[in-house]
Amino acid sequence: MNRDKHISSAFDRDLETIQAQVVKMGGMVEVAISDAATALDTRDEDLAEEVRRRDKAIDTLELQINEDAARLIALRAPTATDLRMVLAVMKIAASLERVGDYAKNMAKRTDVLTQMPVIDGSGMAIRRMSRAVSKMLQDALDSYIRRDGELAEDVRQRDLEVDQMYNALFREFLTHMMEDPRNITACMHLHFIAKNVERMGDHATSIAEQVIYLVTGELPDDSRPKASSVSSDAGSASNEG
Repeated sequence: MNRDKHISSAFDRDLETIQAQVVKMGGMVEVAISDAATALDTRDEDLAEEVRRRDKAIDTLELQINEDAARLIALRAPTATDLRMVLAVMKIAASLERVGDYAKNMAKRTDVLTQMPVIDGSGMAIRRMSRAVSKMLQDALDSYIRRDGELAEDVRQRDLEVDQMYNALFREFLTHMMEDPRNITACMHLHFIAKNVERMGDHATSIAEQVIYLVTGELPDDSRPKASSVSSDAGSASNEG
């Protein structure tokens, strides 16, 4: 019995260390979202370059989390419930890594957009959408640390708002393109950025769903709320690495 307690406490310590890494990774990703959106809005190429450069640290941290989680499984032989917690950590880290990639993609396109005409209001609108996603991500991670299923469900419901913001932006870009063909290239880049931000919201929602699974033992059985997309083929085209 004492040995079992020792193994259990060792598992808890190791898991807490990995969870701290996930929280650190989440903070880095939140900064990446904010800085990428700011760089786009203010046409700050130096800040955009900084976002791209820092993405390597996010990728490295995900690899570290995965290695530590694999070692934890090998050394501690966790029970089914504990194994579920470790696997959830790995899935959350993977979602955070993808969000970091989308922020990097936003920064990449910012350099191109600085050479093009300004599309009135677009930078601020994407910044607003990015803030909504960043808050979703923050709350999803908080719900994980606190094992708060209600907060996780709230995050899940808010994905609909991000979808609606994306659809509104898409229609706005179409209007700009129809009014002046010189806006087409810039609007296409902005559309891909908006789609990337919408995908960030999907990953924040995935994290929230992992929390619900941890708390209840079941994934949500109803499909997540989604606004019907006005651009059905945009997703695959904007899914860059």
